Amino acid sequence: MPAVEIPGSKSITARALFLAAAADGVSTLVRPLSSDDTEGFAEGLVRLGYRVGRTPDAWQVDGRPQGPAAGEADVYCRDGATTARFLPTLAAAGHGTYRFDASPQMRRRPLGPLTRALRDLGVDLRHEEAEGHHPLTVRAAGVEGGEVVLDAGQSSQYLTALLLLGPLTRTGLRIRVTDLVSVPYVEITLAMMRAFGVDVVRDGDVFEVPPGGYRATTYAVEPDASTASYFFAAAAVTPGREVTVPGLGAGALQGDLGFVEVLRRMGAEVETAEDRTTVRGTGVLRGLTVNMRDISDTMPTLAAMAPFASGPVRIEDVANTRVKECDRLEACAENLRRLGVDVATGPDWIEIRPGAPVPGAGIKTYGDHRIVMSFAVTGLRVPGLSFDDPGCVRKTFPGFHEAFGAAFREPGAAG
Repeated sequence: MPAVEIPGSKSITARALFLAAAADGVSTLVRPLSSDDTEGFAEGLVRLGYRVGRTPDAWQVDGRPQGPAAGEADVYCRDGATTARFLPTLAAAGHGTYRFDASPQMRRRPLGPLTRALRDLGVDLRHEEAEGHHPLTVRAAGVEGGEVVLDAGQSSQYLTALLLLGPLTRTGLRIRVTDLVSVPYVEITLAMMRAFGVDVVRDGDVFEVPPGGYRATTYAVEPDASTASYFFAAAAVTPGREVTVPGLGAGALQGDLGFVEVLRRMGAEVETAEDRTTVRGTGVLRGLTVNMRDISDTMPTLAAMAPFASGPVRIEDVANTRVKECDRLEACAENLRRLGVDVATGPDWIEIRPGAPVPGAGIKTYGDHRIVMSFAVTGLRVPGLSFDDPGCVRKTFPGFHEAFGAAFREPGAAG
């Protein structure tokens, strides 16, 4: 099978946009993801007064270490969690009054731990309606720095936002973390900060971030490993098929590439080279129990392919998936039950037993791109699946249905 070209990483594109905006000079981002989330982030930067030039293959950002050029701005963050959490933090380093709002879906998602940490650092941040949720206003006067305690047990994005802010403070930051989920995403942040000239020192649960700002650079965005998981899973559930994703290999930053190790444990053949990964379906798909705390964005992918395993699939330590675009744990359970599959759930786990999913079921997407893309994998083996909102994939992969259909050409694959 020819290689599948996966769009750029959402997580890396968002961090690169923040770093480029904060850096001294002009940065070029090569092959960034162009999707609703990242376009919303770039649009937010423009509203704050940054110059962002975009071509199909590269985006250029004029950095402003002193903060936004606009003295005041009203920024709509759409559905993007990185936009909604990172941009207010970036704005706090400047001088002005900045209001941030978001979609109803994003308004429901929590912000409280980051809000408390920013206030502890002296940032004047006020929530207009529900405390710890959008909309909010930042009256920025720069950030002195100092020590702060953070609970990142709901989202590692809280820690990433503060890490990215650190070099923009006057004295640097010392962040003590009491709980942390999705550790590989923090490793992405630290690696990217190094690429923009900043070394963070980590000692256990304490992160020391020096002041001094970032330097502009040219940064290539690697393909999105979470998005690649749907294509890898599709190969694993289809005996004799294989998928190769170039640009994601042993040197990849993203922890979600660890999903292929789950597929290997289940019986798929996996080859990981320095610059590419290949998965082949063998006709064997074993059940397993797996802790997915660090790769929880791929939990729905595994849940959607689990009915085809020969034994139960139990996914543990994924409580944070309940506060994503939707309650993903319950969304997966609900849709699997619609397919006639036996499912049990707990506060932070889901167990799926082998079954023969019934054809023609309607998948409830909850407006969540990952639910659609995950159950497209199920559709390779179950005819006639339909989705109530197939277009919500525009959040991270507007061309998903066409790309998935072209790769597998099976009824049901395109939703």
